[in-house]
Amino acid sequence: MKTLIKNAKVLNEGQYSHSDILIQQGRIEKIATNIPAANEFKLIEADGQLLIPGMIDDQVHFRDPGLTWKGDITSESKAAVAGGITSYMDMPNVNPLTTSIEALEAKYRQHQNKSWANYAFYLGGTNDNIDEIRQLKKDQTCGVKVFMGASTGNMLVDNEAQLVRIFRDSPLLVATHCEDTPTILANEAEFKAKYGDAIPIECHPQIRSHEACWKSSLMAVELAKQYDTRLHVLHLTTAKEMALFNDLPLTQKRITAEACVHHLYFNDSAYLDKKTGIKCNPAIKSEADRQALIKALKTGKIDVIATDHAPHTKEEKQNPSYFKAPAGLPLVQFALPMLFDLVAKGDLTLPEVVQKACHNPAILFNIKERGFIREGYWADLVLIDLNAKQTISNQSVLYKCGWTPLANNTLQGKINLTMVNGQVVYKQAQIIGEPKGMRLEYVRE
Repeated sequence: MKTLIKNAKVLNEGQYSHSDILIQQGRIEKIATNIPAANEFKLIEADGQLLIPGMIDDQVHFRDPGLTWKGDITSESKAAVAGGITSYMDMPNVNPLTTSIEALEAKYRQHQNKSWANYAFYLGGTNDNIDEIRQLKKDQTCGVKVFMGASTGNMLVDNEAQLVRIFRDSPLLVATHCEDTPTILANEAEFKAKYGDAIPIECHPQIRSHEACWKSSLMAVELAKQYDTRLHVLHLTTAKEMALFNDLPLTQKRITAEACVHHLYFNDSAYLDKKTGIKCNPAIKSEADRQALIKALKTGKIDVIATDHAPHTKEEKQNPSYFKAPAGLPLVQFALPMLFDLVAKGDLTLPEVVQKACHNPAILFNIKERGFIREGYWADLVLIDLNAKQTISNQSVLYKCGWTPLANNTLQGKINLTMVNGQVVYKQAQIIGEPKGMRLEYVRE
């Protein structure tokens, strides 16, 4: 059966249009001002609401396999489609670590038919797996994730010779978490000497400091320039780091950058209320830093917006010890509404949100036939009521962890419908059907 979306206000590639969209076999067959309805069509009446491509989230931690008491592919992808995220790229710091091609392909096999959204999995870099990285095929993964800062297991790459090998020899994009571990450890020792284990959470951005971020990001950019690496620096947080990036058109860049919704939405004043609920690495920093990220998004120095969705249980997050309360926030269900709220406040425009959250990830990762509303492309679509307000509660979340750092926040804009591969999977606060997510494909030379 064909599906016809009638009377949508479509925002795509910077242009608005009032259009109908006809969908068949999961793909957009026709876009036109008026497509007559037929008896055999399944009809979706948009009533003039905003229709955009689904968000493509290039950084999530869905905790599967091995950490599934926090979240799993099914639970977190269900929350993602409820939030208008139709594709995601999952990180390798799970158990077992995704640091070999064998583990990568096993992860793909294990999660087939379990994801509500389309998916890709990173291969993780370590101090001793350069041979695995060299053997990667261009369509095998979204990229190679390198933790140039603290991580779990064997995933902190702190051997400079190995970093050189990865930056020099990786056949695919290298995505980096940039925080300088020696700087962080020195800061931790200083604050522990002052406070013992009772370090106030407000000190988190001083421990995971501007200098720690700058030193590591600078190293990544310098290595990338030296070896012509295709580098993507994740979750930038400081005004100072913006000097490392340029505003060339995305297709001309070898070095790109990402900002995350929580660093755009919160500043360090939120620690007083949210406490460890917003503890994340890198840390949420000052209002001046937040404003610098917004400006860099608008000027083109930052290329994509993502979530870094990273759930922990409420009990884990509420540990009173600064060192024992884990870093990471569950975010996929409300990331787009957070961005719509920033639009309502005047920080961003709707075309900027769609460009950075939907179009640019598809361009940056060379994703095949997604990220745009185009004839022939997969129908990954989101229908939004921008006039609706919603007050978030822990009871409204679909995450397995059962809580959100946005509890009691009111957001402008609400997801009414999400379509993945032409199938409606979320409509008016209800998950519909079965998980139909597909493995992402790429167009790479």
